[in-house]
Parts: sequence; structure tokens; C-alpha cells
Amino acid sequence: MTDSPHAELRNGISEMFTGVESPITSSSSASGSSSNGYAKGFASGEPNPDHGVITPLGSPQLSPTSLSGLSLSSDGELEQEVDMDLDVSAADAEKAQEIKVKANKAFADKDFATSIELYTEAIHLNPKDSTFWNNRAMSKGKMEEHGGAIADATRAIEINPKYAKAYFRRGLSYLSILRPTLAVPDFKKALDLDPTSKPVQAQLAATKKLIYAIEFEKAISIGETKTTSTRCLEMIDQGACMLDLKQKSEHMPLPIIPDDPKARYTPTAEWVEGMIESFKKGGKVPRRVAWEIVLGVKAAVEKEKSLVEIEIPKGCTVEIIGDSESQFFDVCNLLSMTKPPSDTHYLVFNGDLVDRGSWSVEVALTVFAYKWLFPERVFINRGNHETNDMNKVYGFEGECKAKLGDMTYKLFGDVFTMLPLATLVTASQPPSNPKSEGSQPAILSPEGKKRYFVVHGGPPVSKDGVTLDEVRDIKRFGAQPGQEGLMCELLWTDPQEQPGRGPSKRGVGLGFGPDVTRRWCDLNSITAVIRSHEVRAEGYAIEHDGLCITTFSCPNYCDNVGNSAAYITMQDDGELSYHQFGPVPHPDVKPMAYASGFSGM
Repeated sequence: MTDSPHAELRNGISEMFTGVESPITSSSSASGSSSNGYAKGFASGEPNPDHGVITPLGSPQLSPTSLSGLSLSSDGELEQEVDMDLDVSAADAEKAQEIKVKANKAFADKDFATSIELYTEAIHLNPKDSTFWNNRAMSKGKMEEHGGAIADATRAIEINPKYAKAYFRRGLSYLSILRPTLAVPDFKKALDLDPTSKPVQAQLAATKKLIYAIEFEKAISIGETKTTSTRCLEMIDQGACMLDLKQKSEHMPLPIIPDDPKARYTPTAEWVEGMIESFKKGGKVPRRVAWEIVLGVKAAVEKEKSLVEIEIPKGCTVEIIGDSESQFFDVCNLLSMTKPPSDTHYLVFNGDLVDRGSWSVEVALTVFAYKWLFPERVFINRGNHETNDMNKVYGFEGECKAKLGDMTYKLFGDVFTMLPLATLVTASQPPSNPKSEGSQPAILSPEGKKRYFVVHGGPPVSKDGVTLDEVRDIKRFGAQPGQEGLMCELLWTDPQEQPGRGPSKRGVGLGFGPDVTRRWCDLNSITAVIRSHEVRAEGYAIEHDGLCITTFSCPNYCDNVGNSAAYITMQDDGELSYHQFGPVPHPDVKPMAYASGFSGM
């Protein structure tokens, strides 16, 4: 494997957090004077000198204390989770420690949902123990609930202002939601409290490096008028990216190549299947072929609206595939179950093809090649990881540059902005079952058919009344989702159990309750929202009385979580079936081996 430009950050990458505090924590550990228990493998080497003032990259949606000690009540209102002035008896304090031991074991077993529940029990018995809050923050981080993790770490700091590990973990959560300028002060404070901590030293240096890289790229992009796609096409026309057939690998097949070296290539099913088999053996696609694949997808998706609409022809099926997170060998296993696309078989990939794992290039090229080959049968929704800021932190940038060069990475980024934001899939046949996936009759289209809004994060629900036409009209080319607005909501929102709207447990986007989902589905005649974006233990979950369905197609997420994966099959009458699967073996390459800044979730 080619070394990443961020190789110094790669060594020893394993997990975001190494473990929880021990059941009986000494005062020195709680105050952070010991480096034991810090995350390992975030970066290596000595820190760079302090370069001075860092320009902020934007305002966070959450202040450090906006969720501290708060929870959502049954009616969706924020309320104080626990009385911090509670008189804690010796018996309650002892019982809380016993529960903490169980929570630690659940965490070690990767049962993070249970560990959160148990730490919460301990907190309610003794809210004055800072380690309970910090350990729950760590568990929430594992569940990607970074907003909640920030809040819990903040509470731990309020209880013990000298708790270095709490500053460190809060900084990691800020970094996870792309707020590196908020992470830096926390890493500095952790280092002030524990000057000998190598992980904190290295993480502070890596985060500063990330910030300067972002600012530098912003500066050099000023005044650029041509898209990368245009520049790549010009380079091909000028003979700057030619394929040397003398160097053709017997293990890597090629698409149909015309005699004119400047003409476009033509994909075939045999070539796509051969490329996938070559990838399994470690094969590398030539750069010109990679450009042809991505440019072929560009030609297809630039004709599509921000909301793609599919009617399932009679006798056809649609498979909806959730996050794959660059776990290439699991994607191959999934495709062996769904079978490749065909005239009667549609595939909808619901975002997050890249980042997290270490085969982003192989996954993206595989899915893009099928889109190039079957532009009317394969559809790709944009996910929150098909964005330049996430790619910079979570691995795709480093991997793509290492394998195919800087221009190929920029070409992918350009075409990512052209991907549609959602797909409306409508049955062509009347429903054989009038019920929804929940307890109520199905909401049908004006023509009396079941139809589903397939989107990575969730529907645009920061306010009532948003219509499908507003989604269709989103101007997406060249745009990033930002921290608010319709595009951000489509890529980032998550369902919540409580009614109404609430602050995001991630720290980006928002949470929407079952009442919000029903109003939006009623308004737009949607049978259900099918989304991805979140790990589900069983690979899928049916929520909001059948109106919100999550499918997550990445088993044992990041080789760490232990979850099942699933995909959904939709028949021509709109009936759904769910298919679960587990992980398959893969070469010994750790997740996020090319990540810049820190090891990942």
C-alpha cells in the first residue's frame, strides 16, 4: 500500500478512545495528572511549534455548555437531567461505583448503548463523580453522539476543572464535528494539566496542522474560475493524461479504449467485474481510467435534479443500500447478495461511500463504475462524507492522493457536489398491502401508490411546510452543506424518540421527532422516509411508527462496533423486505489508515 502523506499520523491507529476510567479512580487520574487512559494512536512524533493565532473556521451549532446536564423530556423540551445539588449517600455512591463496573464491561464488549444506559444510572445516583460523565462522553463518542459527548465532558470539567482527560475527550468530539479551532484550546488545556502526555502533544500538533492546511487551501482557491472536471477534460484533450498500454497490468482489465487517445472510454460489465476482482487482490486502476469513471458519472449526474425520481417498472426491484464507509470487502459481499444492476434491477446507494475505512478509492470507483455503466439503473445520493471537510479529516483525501494523486482527489470532490441529494422511489403497481411499516394505513401518492423519500440524513424539517419542489430546486453544484439550511438537513439530521425538534446529539444538524416526520410525510404524500447515516445494531430500524426507516450497510463499523448491516429490497408495489448480513474478512489494514488529524470512530 502506498504511504499516505499523513503517514506520521497513521502509525498505531486503532480506536478513538482506549478505554474507560477504572472502577476506583485515584484523584491524580481524575484530575488528569496521569496520561494513562488517553487515546492512543491519534498522531505520533513530537508536536510542531505553536504557530500563533488560528483563524476560526466558523461558529459551532453547540456552545460547550448548551447541552450540559440537559436531556429531552417526553414533550421534546430541554430539561435538567439531574439535580447537581443532590445529597449523595454513602450507599448510593457505592452502588454507583458497582454500576460503573458493569458499564465499563459493556464498553469493553463494544456494547456502547448499554454502557451509556449504565453510566446514566450511575450519574443519577451520584452526579458529582466526574468520571461517570466523562466515561459516558466517551461512550457517546463511540455512538457518534458528539453533541452529547461535548455536553458530558463539559459537565465533567465543571465538576473537576483539572480533569485533563475530559478536556481531551471534548476536544476530540469538537474535531469529530469539524470544529478544530474549538478543539485546540481543549487540547492546550489538557496539555497544561498533563505536560508529559504524548497523545495530547501529538493531537494538538496534528489539529494545528489540519487548520493550517484548510486555511492554505482556501487561500489558493481564491480566483479559481474553472472546475476540476473542466480542467481534467482540458488536460485529456491536451494529451496530459494518456494511458500507456505498454504498462497494462494483466491483473487489471480495461474498459473499451478508442483509437483516438483523446476520446472517451466505454464501460462494459466484464470490465467492471474484472476491476472489482483486481481490487480484491490489491490491484490499482490507472489514473486515466479513474478519471474516465468519475467523468462518466459526472456526465450522468449533472443531468439529474437534486431530487431524482424513479418509478419502479412492473416486474422490477430496487435495492436501497446504506452507508458503506469504504469497507470494500463488505461491499463486495453485499453486491454478491443484491447482484449487479440490470435492466430489471435498480440500485440506490444512499451516501457515505468514502471515509472511515481504508478502501475509499476502491468503493467509490466500484459504485461509480456501475453508475457509468447503468446510468438509468444505478443512483447515488450524496452523504455527509461526500464533502470536502469530512474527506480532509476522515481519510478519503489522504487515501485518494496517495493512490491516484491530488488532481484525482479534486475531481472526485467536484463530482461529489453534483450528486443528487435524495431519490423519490414510487411503486408502479397498486399496494398489495394497504398498511405502512407501522400501525397506521400507508400514506400514498396522489396516484394511490406507495412512494419513499430516500435520503442520507433525513427530511428537511427545521420548519414545517417544506415541499418536494423545494428539494428539487436546491442548487447543489459546487456547494458544500455547511452548518444549516436544506442541504445540511438532508445530509445530517437524525430521528429522535421525543416529539418536536431538538438539538442534535451529533452537534451538527438537528433531531426530529415522530410528529415532525408525520406532518412532513402527510404534506408530501410520502409513505416513509428511508435514510441511513447512523449505525443500527441490527443493520436497520423501523421508527416513528413506520414513517422513518434507517438502513446501515456497513457491518462491524470500523472493525469496532460489532453491528450487523442491512439493505432493503423494494418491489414494484412498494412492499419492503430487509436483508441482514455480517462482516467478511479483509486484509490487515486498520480503519482510517490515511486519516489526517486523528484516528476514528
